[in-house]
Amino acid sequence: MKGVILAGGLGTRLLPLTKITNKHLLPVYDKPMIYYPLNTLIKGGIDDIMIVTGGNNAGDFLRLLGNGSDFGLKHINYTYQEGHGGIAAALSLAEHFVDGEKIVVILGDNIFEDNIESAVKEFEKREEGAKIFLKKIKDPTRYGVPEIKGNKIIKIEEKPKNPKSSYAVTGLYMYDEKVFNIIKTLKPSARGELEITDVNNAYVKEGTMKYSILNGLWTDAGSSFESYYRANKWVAEGLISIF
Repeated sequence: MKGVILAGGLGTRLLPLTKITNKHLLPVYDKPMIYYPLNTLIKGGIDDIMIVTGGNNAGDFLRLLGNGSDFGLKHINYTYQEGHGGIAAALSLAEHFVDGEKIVVILGDNIFEDNIESAVKEFEKREEGAKIFLKKIKDPTRYGVPEIKGNKIIKIEEKPKNPKSSYAVTGLYMYDEKVFNIIKTLKPSARGELEITDVNNAYVKEGTMKYSILNGLWTDAGSSFESYYRANKWVAEGLISIF
């Protein structure tokens, strides 16, 4: 399986910190934010990785990460996103790199305590479909929220005012090769973006979406100053460690 880290966007929620740099390059305690999703993939057994980035600081990723040798990798692939068209649009740029294989996709600001190695191995054995990772939180209204019946997801709502469950869809996804064909059928949402929730709902509709509930800590460090502070605190306290 291959791994894709989505690290583009404008990072407006963390202004003015992101006025002069990409949010994924900001420090989380003693390491750059991008190190954490990279660590999740590597510990999960993924060593063929592409980083999708954009904006004025794309070259800084190359200067920081190089060819990946500092992390035990033989090579890191990079691609550039013009503008910002949503998570699904960013993922579409990795189609040539993925080349028909299954993929693990992680958002560049998501920090996980859980090790995904067993989930990666399980997904590799599946013939088709997708998998998402859920986390129970107090207020899931800022996220995609699944409606669950029995052990199946029947629908995912994006930022619902009245969520059907207390679970948030985290920024970690596993897809088969059909994901790029699905993205090509999407239409922009009201905010002008190709939504990853629409991708996930396509798999829900065909009955091939699976899910796991995370046990460990999780936060999307780049979504708010509260989340960014939380991530720094967890790492400083030794609750999350990498490499």
